[in-house]
Amino acid sequence: MGDDTMMMQDAPLAETPEGGLETPEESFARPLAEPDVRQQVLVLQLAGSGLEATVTGWSRYDGTGRSRPTMGDSDEPPYETGVAALVDGWRLLQASQLLPPLPGHEHDTSYLPNEFWFTRLVRV
Repeated sequence: MGDDTMMMQDAPLAETPEGGLETPEESFARPLAEPDVRQQVLVLQLAGSGLEATVTGWSRYDGTGRSRPTMGDSDEPPYETGVAALVDGWRLLQASQLLPPLPGHEHDTSYLPNEFWFTRLVRV
């Protein structure tokens, strides 16, 4: 894990002076607790449903503003497998549900199966 990667702990719920909870607008209008921290997102499409499967497709999103990745901007995947991303410090955020298609709908297009979303926080 690089030195620029960090872990953040959940903050306690903020209360108004009257003892109630803030509105979503109030809460999201607060300044960032760590203004020099941004999120990067990595989406990996794997050949199978396990994280050890080979990466077959990927997308990257950079909340730091230091790069503007686009789909198809490289010939080589950023990692060979999903496990390799975990070893490098990415945190798994979401995995696709393993739902079989309904009978008669095996060839319909829909969501991408075997899609895994990873995230990490980096200092800018």
